[in-house]
Amino acid sequence: MKMFKGTKGMVILVFLVLLVLGYYFYLSNRSMPEKTEEVSVETMTASQKVLSRNLETNYPPSPREVVKYFSEITECYYNEEHTDEELRELGLKMREIYDDDLVANQTEEMYLSLLKSDVEEYKQNNRTISSFSPSSSVDVETFTKDGYECAKLYCVYDIKQDGLLYQTTLCFILRKDENSHYKIYGWKAVKAEN
Repeated sequence: MKMFKGTKGMVILVFLVLLVLGYYFYLSNRSMPEKTEEVSVETMTASQKVLSRNLETNYPPSPREVVKYFSEITECYYNEEHTDEELRELGLKMREIYDDDLVANQTEEMYLSLLKSDVEEYKQNNRTISSFSPSSSVDVETFTKDGYECAKLYCVYDIKQDGLLYQTTLCFILRKDENSHYKIYGWKAVKAEN
């Protein structure tokens, strides 16, 4: 205790007090990062969840997951109300999972215009997608065509219109790109057998 007696001890004690006070003022006066609007996953709409996915770092890992993501976006199109900008964002997100050859068939403006009219038609006819069910992973058929790895699978959609439930089955063809990501090359409706 003799160490803090005298002039030397007082200088050390004052220095420690100033150090503590300086740190306190530093903490109390530093600018806090601006709070961004935080939205918890539970309160996000389906569209917000779909749009929040970064496809550069979190691309669906299998053909089945690509079709599932396609179907989630499709549900957002028809089951939620959107501004033109939100519908545009959803449409552009959808184009990210399309094969380059499919994207090349329409300009962005043409695609978005057709999408908007399709969504309006669904709304006018009181149609919504109540559920979807892609093929299980074991039912995905893989093959090689023109040097590309491809996959074929089905997805069943339950569509509700005026209180009635209809089923539609789509057959999807996906093609692997240079990043080893399966992209949707095309799809067609499968006619129901009698």
